[in-house]
Amino acid sequence: MTITPSQLGGEPELLDDPEPESVRERTVEQEREHRKIQLATAFRIFARYGFEEGVAGHITARDPEWPDHLWVNPYGVHFARVKVSDLLLLNGEGKVVGGSRRTNKTAFAIHAAIHDARPDVVAVAHAHTLNGRAWASLSRPLDPIIQESCAFWNDHVVFDDYRGLVLDKAEGEAIAQAMGGTRAAILRHHGLLTVGRTVEEAVWWFITMDRAAHMQLMAEAAGTPRIMSTEEATLAHRQFGNANQARHSFNLLADLVREEQPDVVE
Repeated sequence: MTITPSQLGGEPELLDDPEPESVRERTVEQEREHRKIQLATAFRIFARYGFEEGVAGHITARDPEWPDHLWVNPYGVHFARVKVSDLLLLNGEGKVVGGSRRTNKTAFAIHAAIHDARPDVVAVAHAHTLNGRAWASLSRPLDPIIQESCAFWNDHVVFDDYRGLVLDKAEGEAIAQAMGGTRAAILRHHGLLTVGRTVEEAVWWFITMDRAAHMQLMAEAAGTPRIMSTEEATLAHRQFGNANQARHSFNLLADLVREEQPDVVE
């Protein structure tokens, strides 16, 4: 069973434009380099948040020239050590066509299917976090109990079908179908997954969703959280779920990483 946005009370709103006009004027080569730098930086950010879990977890970015090609982290490299030069380019069949390291098959099985189904999605983020997995075990959507949690109000699903490691693209396709046009999924017994029209969006939504899961776990351990009204949740979704806020919030973290760890762009 998949819990859909309609069961949560509606459909997701259109968000703000994800990039200023000046960014859309980049050449293909400039946009590729930008996405790769943001992607490598994103792994360093994930490491700071403790989102690493052995070899698990991936963030992918669509190549701006070849839409069926994805940039992804290599297998067996700790998030805290990922550099731009480590990133791999996978073609539409999951084969490495750029880079010299190994890839993780689960990265392609899940992410490629979502990218295929969602032309609007540039990046997909998934990691096995403590809070995300704890919440995913409950097989429930997040409630609108905190204003930041409302970034996902009517805008995420619960994928309620667990089959172990995702090695078959068909399961990735099932996740993509369940998500529809939403920005996030809670994968039962597995963790969280977010998407974005930029790397910045996908990564910031993941951080926000993991924190939302943590806050709800804490609130329910202490008592019965008060649920926002539809009007309150809709307002908070508009204010805390827009793309511009995600981009700026990501860049605050990215600036710190690149100042303290300049090797990330190598």
